[in-house]
Amino acid sequence: MQQRPTHLKLAALAFACAAPAAADHIEELVVTASHDTRVIDVTDAFSIAPDVTQLLKKAPGANVNSNGPITGIPQYRGMFGARVSTALDGMQLAPSGPNWMDPPLSYAVGGQLDSLELYRGIVPVSVAAEAIGGAVDARSSHGDFAGAGERRLEGRVIGSAATVNDAFNVNTALFAASDTQRLKLAAMAESGDDAEFPGGDVTPTEYERQRYDVGYGLRAGNHTLQLDYGYNDTGDSGTPALPMDIETIEGDLYRIGYTHDSDTQLRTQAALFASDLDHTMTNFELRSAPAPAMWRRNTASSDNLGFELVTQFAATQGSGWTFGVDGFSESHDSDIDNPNNPMFFVENFNDARREILGLFVERRQALGTDTRAEFGLRYNRVEMDADRVDATPARMMPPAQALRDAFNSADRERSDDNFDVTARAWMELSERSSLYIGAARRTRSPSYQERYLWLPLEATAGLADGNLYTGNIELDPEVSRQIEFGLDYSDQRLTLSPRVFYNNVKDYIQGTPSQDSAAVMLVRMMNSMNGTNNADPLQFNNVDAILYGFDMDWLLRLDEHWTLGGIVNYVRGQRDDSNDDLYRIAPPNTSLRITYQSARWGAELEGIAYAEQDDVSATNREQSSDGYALVNLLTTWQATDKLQFAAGVDNLFDKKYRPHLGGYNRAANPDIERGERLPAYGANVFARFMYNF
Repeated sequence: MQQRPTHLKLAALAFACAAPAAADHIEELVVTASHDTRVIDVTDAFSIAPDVTQLLKKAPGANVNSNGPITGIPQYRGMFGARVSTALDGMQLAPSGPNWMDPPLSYAVGGQLDSLELYRGIVPVSVAAEAIGGAVDARSSHGDFAGAGERRLEGRVIGSAATVNDAFNVNTALFAASDTQRLKLAAMAESGDDAEFPGGDVTPTEYERQRYDVGYGLRAGNHTLQLDYGYNDTGDSGTPALPMDIETIEGDLYRIGYTHDSDTQLRTQAALFASDLDHTMTNFELRSAPAPAMWRRNTASSDNLGFELVTQFAATQGSGWTFGVDGFSESHDSDIDNPNNPMFFVENFNDARREILGLFVERRQALGTDTRAEFGLRYNRVEMDADRVDATPARMMPPAQALRDAFNSADRERSDDNFDVTARAWMELSERSSLYIGAARRTRSPSYQERYLWLPLEATAGLADGNLYTGNIELDPEVSRQIEFGLDYSDQRLTLSPRVFYNNVKDYIQGTPSQDSAAVMLVRMMNSMNGTNNADPLQFNNVDAILYGFDMDWLLRLDEHWTLGGIVNYVRGQRDDSNDDLYRIAPPNTSLRITYQSARWGAELEGIAYAEQDDVSATNREQSSDGYALVNLLTTWQATDKLQFAAGVDNLFDKKYRPHLGGYNRAANPDIERGERLPAYGANVFARFMYNF
């Protein structure tokens, strides 16, 4: 079975610092740096942000595309969106919104997580079906079974508040267990108002959300059965980088998991999971409403069903096999209307379906006492289809009619046969250091937006570049060829883990100027009719791209109380078939943390710096951005073994800055121009308590 090495451990903090090691519940973020995975343990990690995705910034190579306060999309080494596989307890989830207002990690609850796992670099084929840009898995806490003959009841209450947006969060969880059964009941409620920045308010950035979870586990000998249900209810929430805001997101999440551990080092895992998600968004409720004729409401839904069956066999020390089969099916509907005009409608997506079935095998092999390797093979069958569409514009305007008829008469059924190969090796140089090398061929088929967006719209899975797009039924799968090199070093004082990587992506899916005369004519006609100035549309097409760079994390222990640590990230993304850069790539950045920890008190001072980003995409009309630096401060007090308090300030000096990954303002705002880069939040004083019982 898969082992998680623990010989390299970094103690860092998620907006926090460590409390005493003797305490029952430690206020810390433990980043376990192993050869093949980066595990961010946030069981008790402090995070004031409602968006769990923000924790990924604590891992080397990772960043976040932010379109709103609860709409963060993971970015890893320049790739984001569907290129980064994201799972909840191993469960895949396809967002209900065609613009990813509810990305997968928005369904994770920070106070209920055991860990947030980011697989560093090349992703093993057993971890994710399509992961050409990395993989993230949010692992929820289920509670532990009690010892033989024991009964246990325990829980946790967390409450927090912040000044920058008058936010609050209340999170509770109750666990009951015997040696054969366990039960989890959990609830969360949070909300915030529009956030402040030096110079005004960022509107709309208000949000509200509730979450309820029930879990039941049954253990009989070597067999374990786990059933989980979650209900998400998101209310009015702003997404200023997108053309609409969230009115509602409601969803049911189901999972049944089974594990069998035999006495012969054989483990079998099986899971069946599903989700039913409904989403409504508008352009007139939270932001200043346009003219009544331009009101838009999008009602969207997704139905997801998936499974996995994995067998792991540890043949000898350090060697073993993993075999598996997995599958995932998603179906999407999206309908646009105008409450002021019953005659207006757009079938954005009509039963757009995507199914993937995968088979994989993985071999771990010890090559002597100092070297080990891992090899993986995966085959994915991807099938897609969509039903016929219609819209009011297509009944009134010849260009829209031409687009509709071309889409409806096309053969929309597509299938891809994709093959992945991975190879990784580690060589111990000494007790303190080891070398790493990895190479892979990984693939991804188009998303339903990239293939079936028939009318020029911004339903682009959160690209947030302000361009109108159409899809392309004829798209080929992306093929990524990756190689990376690394060093891991750790002694009693210093730990560091640098990586150099290169990724050549054939048939990279990118918006390019549309050659469809009907799409171009339609956009120009709409500009003339509505007084808008939208650029000519883009169409998703296959191009070639390369991404390369360097990332590293490090930690220096000064003495028993003081540590220094930080991260360095650099990535460059370029078109390989033209003289242009890729869109929305994180600028070079670094962080430095100095941490103090005593018996019951802790403190951390963190400095973060981002360089300017002028390597931007001309195709996407991307704006360059300035560099900036800011300081964060946190203190913690372990009042008792069960009660902990924390307080601090983010952006201590109230710095005004505009993150490159923060998107452009799309809403009427007296303090921010339309199309201007959105500013980050100003100084934010926060506090939190956590009580365990």
